[in-house]
Amino acid sequence: MSSINTKPLSKLNVFSFKGIQMRTFHITWFTFFVCFFGWFGLAPLMPTIKESLHLDKSQIGNIVIASVSGTIVARLLIGRLCDTWGPRKTYTALLLIGAIPVMCVGLAESYTSFLLFRLAISIIGASFVITQFHTSMMFASNIKGTANAVAGGWGNLGGGVTNIVMPLIFAAIVAAGYTSDEAWRKAMIFPGLMMLIAAFLYFKYTKDTPEGNFDEIERVKEKGKTDYSVLKDWRIWALTLAYAMCFGMEITFDNIAALHFVQEYKLDQSTAGFWAGVFGLMNLFARALGGIFADRIGKAYGMRGKGILLAGVLLLEGIGLILFARAGSLPLAIISMLSFALFLKMANGATYAITPFINEKNVGLVSGVVGAVATWVVCYLVFYLKVRLLHMPRLLVISVLS
Repeated sequence: MSSINTKPLSKLNVFSFKGIQMRTFHITWFTFFVCFFGWFGLAPLMPTIKESLHLDKSQIGNIVIASVSGTIVARLLIGRLCDTWGPRKTYTALLLIGAIPVMCVGLAESYTSFLLFRLAISIIGASFVITQFHTSMMFASNIKGTANAVAGGWGNLGGGVTNIVMPLIFAAIVAAGYTSDEAWRKAMIFPGLMMLIAAFLYFKYTKDTPEGNFDEIERVKEKGKTDYSVLKDWRIWALTLAYAMCFGMEITFDNIAALHFVQEYKLDQSTAGFWAGVFGLMNLFARALGGIFADRIGKAYGMRGKGILLAGVLLLEGIGLILFARAGSLPLAIISMLSFALFLKMANGATYAITPFINEKNVGLVSGVVGAVATWVVCYLVFYLKVRLLHMPRLLVISVLS
């Protein structure tokens, strides 16, 4: 009799690589981590790009919108593909397709061409749906929230590391004798190559489920039946709004934090990238805390308890954002940034500790809708409020309190 475990795991040992479940878990969060380099690799370089392409504030605002707009459609499509095609093939295809505009964005010579490349790159944001879907397939219900939160949090960590590392890569290229205009273009080849490596690892070393790939098992037939009537469930839309107010704010901040610190506090590009990166580094533990607390509270008080937890951390996030908006100095801005980052990322974890349980036969669809529509809400707020860099704190506060 085979000793191979083909069931979802009921425990999460992050130091283990044993079995297809844990191997997939680690490759999944690492791949999501890599995707952030491709998705937000341009963000910490925007001070240089702004000068290189002669961008004004209105154009930068449009670029911010473009950076998440493609994600909306992509997440809806990706959710469906996860249910039918399987997460392994879906993630591999997304990585291969997404790497093309990432490595080619350096060819942009005008605002229009850069905007189109940024829009194309934004499809990489759909990687989150696959990450959460695939993790949900590998773990049992008692630990699913924690596993999703850890995988999502460690993947989101890429947003922080990107803000720190990309300016260093840029500086190294400049030190090698290239101009600033040439350096930001060449720097983006690095995340594109990382995505290609991740695509190889994902296709070769993961499985769709603990039992095997969708095209190898009978379960594929069951997964092919996506039931769109589940979208009548009001809980999906409540989670969508909640996720817009936490992860939506996170990607908005990731996009323009470095440029904000340069313009508001006169920091150089590397220092601004470092402090923007610290915001993302909170994902090392904060999102996991949200999932861990949600699982424990859910065990004692059910889904209602998880919902109350989510509401509580969203409230605390809003208070932290107000403090950030009123910060009059860099030290106060950093302290308040860390406070709202903690609760924001806990809210991310708590949201996706609930999402997989709304309809377990359509996890991909529900995850895709929550992530996609939440992104649309953020795009709408950015456009409607006509966000400008010096007004970023105001946008964040209004968005969370709305």
